[in-house]
Amino acid sequence: MANSNPEVRRYPSFDALAAEVAADIAAELARAIALRGLASLVVSGGHSPVKLFEKLRVQALDWSRVCVALADERWVEPTDAGSNEKLVRDVLLQDGAAAAQFSGLKNAAPSPDLGAVSAWETFARVPRPFDVTVLGMGDDGHTASLFPHSPNLRSALNPYAAAGCVGMWAPTAPQARISLNLSALLDSRRLLVLIIGDAKWRTFTAASAPGAVEEMPVRAVLGQQRTPVGVVWAP
Repeated sequence: MANSNPEVRRYPSFDALAAEVAADIAAELARAIALRGLASLVVSGGHSPVKLFEKLRVQALDWSRVCVALADERWVEPTDAGSNEKLVRDVLLQDGAAAAQFSGLKNAAPSPDLGAVSAWETFARVPRPFDVTVLGMGDDGHTASLFPHSPNLRSALNPYAAAGCVGMWAPTAPQARISLNLSALLDSRRLLVLIIGDAKWRTFTAASAPGAVEEMPVRAVLGQQRTPVGVVWAP
């Protein structure tokens, strides 16, 4: 897949990144509210976005007009320490951002595969295209919960598939995951890939080179021409 040359911004510290990127996201959401009355923000979990969430939640914004949703989730209860929903509720949906409308992905189905249709139905309440989608990237080149060699990966990365959710399988516990597929992720006005540290910079460099998307699924995001992608990095 040819590289789409995403815009890359390198920051001297994570504090500097979080402050500037939070302000940029808030400005995008404010423009969306001014134009369409509502804005949508899709985020991933993990450790990397915590400081960004802390900066974002205090931005001056009519958060009651912002719909926040998840790009992916571990198939655990929302009270579980590993839950992305718990992270977002505990860290992002505080201060002014507590007024935002939130949609989680975990439901009562016994597995992500069986819960995928119901999970996608929750996105009926989230304006699309998403105004901003913030993704991370693992050392193995996964993004959202699109893991290399996961059983459903090929269909999840099909750019011509209908937008939706798909059950995925991570190499480490909790292994059962659910993720937006590539078509859903690309149904965004702007994509941001947040990477922290030298190891992930090396992964990003490798993912920017030609190669199979199944080996490094983030390539499917970085190499496409449909949706503008920005990469932000700090040591």
